[in-house]
Amino acid sequence: MTATVTQPESPVHHYLESLDDLLTGKPGRVAELRVRAMDRFVALGFPSMKNEDWHYTSVAPIATRVFGRTSSAPAAPEVDVSPMLFGSPDWPRLVFVDGWFAPELSHVAESAGVRVSTLAALLAEGDSTDLARLGTIADHDNVAFTALNTALMQDGAVIQIGAGVEVEAPIHLVYVSTRPAPLCAVFPRNLLVLERSARATVIESYAGFGEESYLTVPVTEISLGEGAQLDHIKVQNEAPGAFHVGTIQARQERDSELHSFSYAAGAELSRTNVYTILDGQGASCTMNGMYMVSGLQHVDHQTRIEHAQPNTTSREIYKGILDGHSHGVFNGKVYVRPEAQKTDGKQSNNNLLLSDHARIDTKPQLEIFADDVKCTHGATVGRLDEVALFYMKSRGLDAEQARTLLIYAFAADVLEEIPVKAVRDALESAVFARVRGEELQVAGE
Repeated sequence: MTATVTQPESPVHHYLESLDDLLTGKPGRVAELRVRAMDRFVALGFPSMKNEDWHYTSVAPIATRVFGRTSSAPAAPEVDVSPMLFGSPDWPRLVFVDGWFAPELSHVAESAGVRVSTLAALLAEGDSTDLARLGTIADHDNVAFTALNTALMQDGAVIQIGAGVEVEAPIHLVYVSTRPAPLCAVFPRNLLVLERSARATVIESYAGFGEESYLTVPVTEISLGEGAQLDHIKVQNEAPGAFHVGTIQARQERDSELHSFSYAAGAELSRTNVYTILDGQGASCTMNGMYMVSGLQHVDHQTRIEHAQPNTTSREIYKGILDGHSHGVFNGKVYVRPEAQKTDGKQSNNNLLLSDHARIDTKPQLEIFADDVKCTHGATVGRLDEVALFYMKSRGLDAEQARTLLIYAFAADVLEEIPVKAVRDALESAVFARVRGEELQVAGE
């Protein structure tokens, strides 16, 4: 499959062996895609801190360990997913346990104009036309972890919404890691296709149990046709010893709308990339997020909004709350091509440090090659306002109540942008609980 020579005990060699297993007796377009992606991963290697996009995040804990891929679905997963359903068990959902579809935990109802499949089922059919866009949106040529996922993708959701179809209930994708063996890895792959004027909401939840280390490398590709609208929410609440490196990448046609929200509170080390290209006039995106970490956690968000056509709009707000010795990273870029006149883009990143030892590295960026645009960006880093705390205590609140309310007020405006009330309420409660040092189980937290 590839002439690349690697050390027998290296993680890269192990991933090459995993690819050989996936290719056995399975020729076709997807097999060719896997081989090309693995060749790119071997050529790129794991990113280092010399890479500008990874300057503040070291992946050494991942690159120096051998994570074993789970090769089959558990026979009868004994997992209680009810705490992860945001109090809405009637939503259509696909549950994946240790990377594989668990039909007994899932709930999918057929609907006119809506096709919901699993990647593993479609791969078993051969070169399915349902997978025509697979690998055409997410960049596996230049992004190492996307290349690794493309080579080793095993299962996930393939959702296709027909032209003019509006899906009322959110479709919930639940990924649960039980780690049947230490140092296991999963590579979920989702493909979301909304045809012309379709509307839908998709929620991705990632959760884990126990203390052992494991690796999750998900990739979600999104294709939005003319006038389509997607609300996409990702909730990352992996287990404390987990490593999570995920990518969401979209391509938007004329007058389409993407509303993205990313929440990250779990994992020892996590990175979420959210990229979109506004490739049609009138296309717009709202890209919001929040991260809330403590202890020794490291959380990284990288966003990229590419304005490729005239009269496109983007709005972006990310907020971070950091305590203990945690480290947060935000790297956001708004890129405006020369032909993208009349671009309107706004980006901000605000961070609240609750500890003298917490740290944030923030780098909002604008790259503008057009001359008729309205673009702004900015970042803030601060601590709780002592004057506001004093004022609230003078009105009868104790110190803990005043602190909790100020932290919630900081987070509230971005949380209020979440379009699904059940998710919004759950994450608001999670913020309150975490500030108070309480245990609250929401999507695995």
